Amino acid sequence: MVHDLAVDEIKPLAAKIDRTGEFPAASIKEMAQMGLLGIPFPEKYGGSEMDTLAYVQTIEELSKYCGATGAILAAHTSLCCAPIYQFGTEMQKQRYLPRLCSGEWLGAFALTEPEAGSDITSQQTIAVDAGSHWVLNGVKTFITNGGAADVFFVLAVTDQSKDARWISAFIVEKDFQGLFIGKREEQMGIRASSTCRLLFRDCIVPKENLVGRPGRGLEYAGAALDGGCIGIAAQAVGIAEGAIEETVRYVRKREQFGCRLSQFQNTQFELAQMQAGTEAAKLLVYQAACAKDAQEAFSHKAAMAKLVASRNASDVTRRCLQLYGRYGCTESHPIERMMRDAKITEIYGGTSEVQMMKIAGWMGVK
Repeated sequence: MVHDLAVDEIKPLAAKIDRTGEFPAASIKEMAQMGLLGIPFPEKYGGSEMDTLAYVQTIEELSKYCGATGAILAAHTSLCCAPIYQFGTEMQKQRYLPRLCSGEWLGAFALTEPEAGSDITSQQTIAVDAGSHWVLNGVKTFITNGGAADVFFVLAVTDQSKDARWISAFIVEKDFQGLFIGKREEQMGIRASSTCRLLFRDCIVPKENLVGRPGRGLEYAGAALDGGCIGIAAQAVGIAEGAIEETVRYVRKREQFGCRLSQFQNTQFELAQMQAGTEAAKLLVYQAACAKDAQEAFSHKAAMAKLVASRNASDVTRRCLQLYGRYGCTESHPIERMMRDAKITEIYGGTSEVQMMKIAGWMGVK
């Protein structure tokens, strides 16, 4: 079902929305109608009551044909819906999840700031308890879905007298007074993901929109990012698979020196290596998803999946473009877009260096 949607509806729009940066609202609406915006959540909250494995396979299949669409679903599900489901009150779940899972609302995650990227403890956004409500002030940047989202899972410092880790989490609606959406970022890749800056200027947030306990925000964000790593890794696998699929089709047709490119042993070996590496990355992603479903420790597995899958996607798309030759550098072929889309998977949701720190910590290498 997802494959047919991706091939028939999403793939034909991928090049256009990459050029224009237009958010694929119609595609997201169709995905919502198919139940894809709430795959791993219970039916009582409007979800499809499937598992993480089904969710990452969906991201993978969408990303074969449009990396931006895969990113939109991943940010919505792993980084907004999941922490609300995992840490929110029953009232918060009842208010937000049915609307998010149905596609009435789209979700986003607001953690990154101009001076707080990999060092997430350097948050500068402040939330002050004003008695009947919270008041937020600060700036968040590079927010995937930022310009299209209705609901944001936001991290802010709630006690400046304590250390930098005293950060709390809030659910903020786009219409809350004092929240302003900045212009769309002109990105190298995933250009249709409506990535924007958020500005909080005396933003009024109801008391009941505090998630969990004050000061536990980093814990909640870490759990969301662990799940998000699996989603981004699945996106990377999909991009690599899409690039291989396009390149195999191309080399079977393209002739040089009186032969099809596919007849050269170098071409065969290049593609064989790429396929093997992508299958290995996929197994890491699926392993991490299954560990999460089994409620096992999975942070290190998610880190390994993202590290390997994202690097593989960058490598595969670069090597595929080389096989295309000069044509690969033009917009008439999708490989240059796939190469641009692949790079961000090594950076957002935790850079490759951050993933290696997680893996080394799990190994006991300190």
